[in-house]
Amino acid sequence: MPSSSIIILNGTSSAGKSTLAKALRASITEPFCYYASDQLADAGFRANKHFAHSDERARFFDGFHRSIAAFAEAGNNLIVEHIVEEAAWWTQLQAILAPYDVFWVGVHAPLAEIERREKERGNRQIGEARYHLKTHHYCRYDLEVDTTLPLETVLANILDGWRCRPAFRERQRFNIPSSTCEMRSESDA
Repeated sequence: MPSSSIIILNGTSSAGKSTLAKALRASITEPFCYYASDQLADAGFRANKHFAHSDERARFFDGFHRSIAAFAEAGNNLIVEHIVEEAAWWTQLQAILAPYDVFWVGVHAPLAEIERREKERGNRQIGEARYHLKTHHYCRYDLEVDTTLPLETVLANILDGWRCRPAFRERQRFNIPSSTCEMRSESDA
């Protein structure tokens, strides 16, 4: 079985995934590569819209999902920033990434905050974040975080969850409340 580990940060546009991914990479004590579909799109990887087929978006994300597994198969640990836009993508990722140690983190913020960030950024289509909220209906997480908490608190929660992931998964399986590796709140920060 491959020994690579993957931390997937999934949430809406403007939820704070990029900030969180970069800070997590700087804080984690193991070597992790940072990977996001936006990196490919920003580098001009996607097909020219003038020549693109109607299924270009689906093919792009199918390839992106497969590339996560390819990087992990090559021995890379990954922090992946993503918006799992469709239930079929969730199913595909579960199948493709089954051989790996995958830790799913749901990245949340209240809708009003996400919409405020979306407007403030100025490079997002207004309403995109609200549309992407559906991702949390079909994805299951090992841990969920609220990015309106201080970044240090959110990072500590993810790092604690990562460190204790076997125990977290066992507690979730049997619906047992946390005992060790408690999640921090804003008052603990």
